[in-house]
Amino acid sequence: MTAGDGPVDTSTVDFHFDLMCPFAYQTSRWIRDVRDRTGLTINWKFFSLEEINLRPGKKHPWERDWSYGWSMMRIGARLRRIGMEHLDAYYAHAGRALHVEGRRAHDPEVARHIVGEIGLDPGLVDEAMADPTTHDEIHADHARVVDAGGYGVPTLFFGDQCLFGPVLIDPPAGDAAVRLWNAVTAWTEFPHLFELQRPKTAEHQQAITRSFEAYLDARDWVSINRGKVVEFDRSHT
Repeated sequence: MTAGDGPVDTSTVDFHFDLMCPFAYQTSRWIRDVRDRTGLTINWKFFSLEEINLRPGKKHPWERDWSYGWSMMRIGARLRRIGMEHLDAYYAHAGRALHVEGRRAHDPEVARHIVGEIGLDPGLVDEAMADPTTHDEIHADHARVVDAGGYGVPTLFFGDQCLFGPVLIDPPAGDAAVRLWNAVTAWTEFPHLFELQRPKTAEHQQAITRSFEAYLDARDWVSINRGKVVEFDRSHT
């Protein structure tokens, strides 16, 4: 696509996420506020950080009986078949449980409680795990991002245009949320605008760690990003 091909429809967005990612969760809070104020349609889709950052010799997430983010997304895939609104509610509740409340949403029993909290049958968790086709939905969503050159979350699609980000720890609300949305969607006018990034200072890193305290207490995994272990310095929290 070139800039002369005409405007991109930004009334609908596909939001690819992994429940494990604290940055994607913060961005999801922002985009929900945008939806409330603009009528935006959000299609929730998946992306596996476990798979994209898989270390050599380790099992793929779908080869394990239970696999953190991948299994949570399998639950989401089962709920999405009933209706996108159920995946919407599940991501909101499970994301808050893990990233705000420090509850282990990736634990099967906690996952059942969360599904019950949104008014659905907790048995859907076991149905999702027993149904091998839930793997297929995650594979398809994940491959879409990879095929577009993506590598993480949050990833947004406007039609065929793919954008990574915005990456947030304190999502704006109200008019500020809409201003950021306008800034993000303005990028779609320039398909060869690839990157604009604020380097993270030591102060930024400390703010990120403070913001992710509940998540860091609840997680049972080591975070990997592009083959490197992600360290969170908790000495200043």
